Amino acid sequence: MGRTSESAQAQDILRGEEESRQANFLELFFDLVLVFALIGVVSRVVPDLLSDDVRLRWLSLLYTVVLALPLLWLWTTTAYITSRFSPRSGRIQVLVLVSAFGLLIMSTSLPYAFVAHGGTFAVPYVLLQVGRPLLLRPLLREHRAIRALYTRVAVWFTASGVVWLAGAVTEGPYRVALWSVAITMDLVAARFNWPIPGKRRWPTSPWAMASTRHLPERYQQLLLIALGETVVSIGLTYTHHHHSSLAETTALVITFLSSVLLWRIYFYRAGQVLAEAVEMSSNRAALGRRIGAAHVLMVLGIVFIAAGSEDVLAHPGGQIKAAWLAVILGGPALFLLGRIRLERCVFDRLAVRRLVAIGVLALLAPPLYFGPPLLAAFAAAVVLLGVALADAWKAAGRPPEAPSPAA
Repeated sequence: MGRTSESAQAQDILRGEEESRQANFLELFFDLVLVFALIGVVSRVVPDLLSDDVRLRWLSLLYTVVLALPLLWLWTTTAYITSRFSPRSGRIQVLVLVSAFGLLIMSTSLPYAFVAHGGTFAVPYVLLQVGRPLLLRPLLREHRAIRALYTRVAVWFTASGVVWLAGAVTEGPYRVALWSVAITMDLVAARFNWPIPGKRRWPTSPWAMASTRHLPERYQQLLLIALGETVVSIGLTYTHHHHSSLAETTALVITFLSSVLLWRIYFYRAGQVLAEAVEMSSNRAALGRRIGAAHVLMVLGIVFIAAGSEDVLAHPGGQIKAAWLAVILGGPALFLLGRIRLERCVFDRLAVRRLVAIGVLALLAPPLYFGPPLLAAFAAAVVLLGVALADAWKAAGRPPEAPSPAA
């Protein structure tokens, strides 16, 4: 009788294909915390970007990556948990709420992430990434392959957790270096499905999903969250300027229009048919992993765009700094690079228009270095507009293109 009860419990905890593909309220609540976290990253790095110290300005670009990637990786691993396990399970609901609280605690430490409070950032991350697989293992007695997967995940996160905690007890450049190594370990281990030498590799993928539509929609929501964060960040900054000039107002308009263009470029057409591409793929797990990497790149690009927009709003005129130019033009370039990867996933082709746009941004960098920040932001927006118009021209008079993912 007890054995049957355990089997039913394990079966109930896994998500079924028939369950709702839409995000539940707890997942949306978790997303709200991510908005706060991304705003915190931008608020943390912008003062360094505006610093008179040239070295600190360039280091702020690394700070952005080292702080944003763990937050995005925590969101990604949570999204895969909610995609694999039933949202009706009380245990999964508690796990999502605890993850949201951990993300909130990490976000509160961002202003002092590299000078103090290192444990406030690293400890919740390590506890969640190690603890969640260990808590899920006992619920999967009847699913040995998934259970073995979470064992490997816990082992790898424990190894990287040592590096995370070592960074937390240091300060300054040592912490940055150790945390850079730690997040690299996390991402590389995930890329190769958390291998353990000598351990049996069960025929299951960490990127498998019960519902082919739930996770693609979560990634779409992630992009919208990041775009919303850009609008909120620049809006708050503009509001605090009680006597905003015409140049600052123009910067606000350019930022908003750029966000609209990013939304248009993303959803046409790969982002719009993402779920259909996953359904058509013969290797959904591998496609899911590549789609995740593409979205992380795009969100990082959007975070850089948000930071660059605040620089433009703070100093719309005058001489631009090289680091400012790197984020103002590099943010859109990074977004387009991720969008190129998404195009490859959904249509199995190289997005030439987006590749050309990245080249144009690179060619514009030298002359824009001699102009004001506002001109650089305007030029980046014009390049994005060119991509959106090229997409519209290609689609004019033609039926909507169906996805054709690689086998």
